[in-house]
Amino acid sequence: MRKIALDVGDKTIGVAVSDELLLTANGITTISRVGIRKDAGKIMDYIKEYNCDTVVIGLPKKLDGTDSIQTEKVYEFKTMLENKLRSSGMADIAVVFQDERLTTVMAERILIEADLSRKKRKDVIDKQAAVLILQGYLDKLAFERKQQN
Repeated sequence: MRKIALDVGDKTIGVAVSDELLLTANGITTISRVGIRKDAGKIMDYIKEYNCDTVVIGLPKKLDGTDSIQTEKVYEFKTMLENKLRSSGMADIAVVFQDERLTTVMAERILIEADLSRKKRKDVIDKQAAVLILQGYLDKLAFERKQQN
């Protein structure tokens, strides 16, 4: 089953999904935030559409590893999503965190190197950050599988 990743911001949520082999992450969309409940509902639609068994949420810690105001908002979003999943009979979907420090900076660099205009970068930066979050998670899974063998 696939994995889905989220880069949760105040205005948008970047969304990426893995391929079925869990090798690569692909950006699928950027959701404009409307409200935490509706946003969580939209994420559930993508979980169903792409047949995902895990939601990977980027956790925005400060560089020193401590929580920020945004970290608290992401904790709240995770709780809301887990509650909606439970109440919809999808309690078997795992919701996990992946450290996302510097993913937006890396995403920005990738998009600059791709020669995207400032406006286009603004439109896809969160989706690209979600790709980096998910790829980090997939790489960690591959490493763990390799260690077990």
